[in-house]
Amino acid sequence: MGTAIERFFDAWGMADDAARATAIAESFAKGGTYADPRSDGTLSGDAIATYVNAFSANAPGWTAKVVKSDEIAGCIRCTVAFGGKGPDGSEMVQHGQYFAEMDAGHIAKMTGFVGTGAVE
Repeated sequence: MGTAIERFFDAWGMADDAARATAIAESFAKGGTYADPRSDGTLSGDAIATYVNAFSANAPGWTAKVVKSDEIAGCIRCTVAFGGKGPDGSEMVQHGQYFAEMDAGHIAKMTGFVGTGAVE
């Protein structure tokens, strides 16, 4: 897995907006895009950092860590654990699954889904 993906998700847990924006910009290729079920469509450029900033503001202290990844035909699939304290003070973890196309070690396109797609 490319380090750009890890750097991007590490940015979700950063407390400093400027450091977060820098890490995100360094993770994406020029013209790179991001989308997930909670984003307002497909995001690019500064809109990606603005979206992640909103996550951090609404879930202070939460982190996002890649816990599993694999690659086939140039597409990287990764499972990400988002975790932190919930409204009741207990630790919570939510998982998402992301698919990324890379360009010279940077994210060209990333699409995320809530959950891991496992059948319950």
